Amino acid sequence: MPIYMDIHLLGEGFTLEDARKAHQRDLEVQKKYGVKYHQYWVNEKAGTAYCLMEGPDKESCAATHQEANGFTACQIVEVEGGLYDLFIGENQKRDNGLVRHEDGKLDNGYRYILTLDIIAKTRSTNSIDFDQLKFPKEPIKIAQHIISEFDGKEVRTEGYDSIIAVFKIPENALRCAHKIQDEFLKYRKVKSPDKDDFAFNMGISVGQPLTEREGFFVEAIRMSHRLCLIAGENEIITPRLFEELCEVNATIKKHVSLRAIKPSEQEFLDHLLDIVENHISDHEFGVDYLSRDMGISRTQLYRKVTAVTGRSPVAFIRDIRLNKALSLIKENKYNLSEIALEIGYNSPSYFTKCFREKYGVNASKVAV
Repeated sequence: MPIYMDIHLLGEGFTLEDARKAHQRDLEVQKKYGVKYHQYWVNEKAGTAYCLMEGPDKESCAATHQEANGFTACQIVEVEGGLYDLFIGENQKRDNGLVRHEDGKLDNGYRYILTLDIIAKTRSTNSIDFDQLKFPKEPIKIAQHIISEFDGKEVRTEGYDSIIAVFKIPENALRCAHKIQDEFLKYRKVKSPDKDDFAFNMGISVGQPLTEREGFFVEAIRMSHRLCLIAGENEIITPRLFEELCEVNATIKKHVSLRAIKPSEQEFLDHLLDIVENHISDHEFGVDYLSRDMGISRTQLYRKVTAVTGRSPVAFIRDIRLNKALSLIKENKYNLSEIALEIGYNSPSYFTKCFREKYGVNASKVAV
């Protein structure tokens, strides 16, 4: 039978004992609807709970909850077994259905998503391989080895031109990012002391399995990618929540080029990128339209965008468009004129000029 996961927003005063009783009532009713409840997670800090079950369909799962406890989940999604094992783990420790980590501590469902972006720096006028532009091969191998060393699992996703890894423990995610940062800087110093062959940055998000609107860890992956988009060169960006959850030696935090953004900044970033990405193909879209859609003045927009991203609104919009262009070139489905239109450039020649200024190579020379 299909595997489903649901999310519940806990009301004020809902306790771990309440969750135990609710799960027991589900077990008593499940056979009537052909459902089998396996395990559940409770995150009291976030005010959420999740259940994992098998069932013939979503409706049967919802009906079991309704009869057993008088309520239904905010959302129920079908979960692919391989993705579940990747994000949650194959060997879960269960306490009568309640999930715990291997050390016995409560598993609150949080997972830590690290996105690593590596961009080659080239001034070549010859045709180059796409992977050489976006992913220099030796640094990739270094990063993948380090991710494995810290018990991370690489995530294969469509739509992102980055290395993405998931960790169960926040300390492992930060130590992994720190070691990648350190090894990359050493590698560049040894391999090319007179120049930088590539730039990199990282974003680490804190994510729960589901939200009210998003599927299995979709929001967490997107946020990690978005943090990576605003990170400076060689920088690691995390939400403030990650810093609160991560217990590491103060020396590591001191020497890591790490920036934590406030919840208000994270909310602003989400709103900003939602608007930019929704209008990316509109050639008329610019600062005036962005200011209007954000509901703030141009002066406020400039101040806030610069504070969060380190770039002006004009530069930020341009970078998002060119990042999208690089992804489209990789897909090898469109010619350059079509790509230019898709990212809001009416003039293919102007698009080519902007692309070369950012990536150091003509878009027409990028071979796939």
